[in-house]
Amino acid sequence: MSTVIYDSPVFGPVHSRRLGVSLGINLLPRGGKVCSFDCIYCECGLNSERRTKNPLPTPDEVESRLRTKLQEMRQEGLVPDVLTFAGNGEPTLHPHFPEIVDRVRRVRDELCPSAKMSILSNATQIRRPEIREALLHFDNNILKLDTVCPEYINNVDRPQGHYDVEEQIGCLALFRGQCIIQTMLMRGEYEGRDLDNTTEAYVGPYLEALRRIRPRSVMLYTLDRETPVGGLLKADPDRMQDIARRIRQLGIEVSVSS
Repeated sequence: MSTVIYDSPVFGPVHSRRLGVSLGINLLPRGGKVCSFDCIYCECGLNSERRTKNPLPTPDEVESRLRTKLQEMRQEGLVPDVLTFAGNGEPTLHPHFPEIVDRVRRVRDELCPSAKMSILSNATQIRRPEIREALLHFDNNILKLDTVCPEYINNVDRPQGHYDVEEQIGCLALFRGQCIIQTMLMRGEYEGRDLDNTTEAYVGPYLEALRRIRPRSVMLYTLDRETPVGGLLKADPDRMQDIARRIRQLGIEVSVSS
């Protein structure tokens, strides 16, 4: 059972395999999960197993905790490479998300101006103009797109509300290259369904979507931590490299974490 749940609006620093020394910012309730996906591979566990009555952190609380932590790190001679919005679910669900982004930027500029700002988002809220505008303030606007197959998304990512793949592709294209696509590749089986999204049936349409979106770059990754359900397997490293090669042929940078 996966148990990566944070009890504070600010956590870490942690060493991210993709981002470096990262100080995390969690806009979801302490000790519980709130997400618009219910991914079967989520390190935070399934939504139904992580419910909480704890409130969301307020903008004041996030700013205060971040300021205190950065001041402590400065006294220790530490500087984060990046401030990363992540944590116990989907950060853009916070009703004051744009305001918090502005506050974090001001604290960053004051206390650690060399640090980048990143977000790990499932992109379910990007149809909202105010969310797209806030995401443009991030140095690394990392948005999820595991596949363009609706059936696979419903079986694996399991949206908890409105989600239309074609709409998602159109909204991702609105960033005009100011986004990074993050894609989970894996194999295995769940409830009798094959989970290998590295086959041509998935990869061909996915590459066409990338051609339309024209992201700044793509992050391909696979399972690295415990998952809340069994039967999930890492993607084949050679197959991941082959997919990366085809993405580069589109003129898009790509990194692979296998």
